Amino acid sequence: MNTTTSWKTLNWSEYGAELLGTAFNLLVGFSIITFDFGKGLPMERLIPAESPRLLINGLIFAGSGAIFAISPLGKLSGAHLNPCLSLAFWLQGKMHKRDLFGYIIGQFLGAILGTFLAVFLWGKYFVSVNYCMTLPGKGYPLWYAFLAEVFMTFLLVLSIFIFLSHQRLLRWTPVMVWLLVATMVWLGAPISGTSLNTARSVGPALSSWFWQDQWLYFMAPILGALVAVGVFRLIAMGEREVLTGKLFHVPNYRCIFKNVKVPHLK
Repeated sequence: MNTTTSWKTLNWSEYGAELLGTAFNLLVGFSIITFDFGKGLPMERLIPAESPRLLINGLIFAGSGAIFAISPLGKLSGAHLNPCLSLAFWLQGKMHKRDLFGYIIGQFLGAILGTFLAVFLWGKYFVSVNYCMTLPGKGYPLWYAFLAEVFMTFLLVLSIFIFLSHQRLLRWTPVMVWLLVATMVWLGAPISGTSLNTARSVGPALSSWFWQDQWLYFMAPILGALVAVGVFRLIAMGEREVLTGKLFHVPNYRCIFKNVKVPHLK
């Protein structure tokens, strides 16, 4: 009886929203990567230079995450879509442990679902872009790609925490994340593939069953998130706190996070 009751009290709606949001984000992102770089598709001829296509990738890939954040499902779960970000919120005292596991499982399942939908939709064109895998760039040593992933994930998580700790900046968090991640994809993809997200890297690695150097994308984003939590605590000096665990917080949606300092439904 106790086991049944505990299963029923888990926040399945939020976990499901993270699953669907991650699947949507990766399906859109992988589709634009395939459209821009797939062999035999028109973008190769229309825009021969790689840099503008990377910028388009970043704007649309990151934009889909920002759009989800302001959607009803994103307003419900908080639109983390990234195990490293959920881990950072938990370390900051904003999540219950059971919800952390629920979010991470949902995000990994969503990443797998989004990847396999992209395989089904794009077929040989998806294969031609190496299943949209995150891989160290040619000409860059592995340690350099590792540090790039650590730094970019650190900057992403720290920026989110800074925005979510200011009442005036709170509502602009999705816009900031959109522009920041788009810039990181544009500038960082040639170096490391710009993962920032362990689940994002697992989906393509699983669908292609190619795991070479993928340890980098398990360890570096997590390390970047851990460093961001530590640095935020140092600069906050106990005088400022992350106000919510949601990237776009509105008071008329229930909130399962802890120590929330803005209005919300229970």
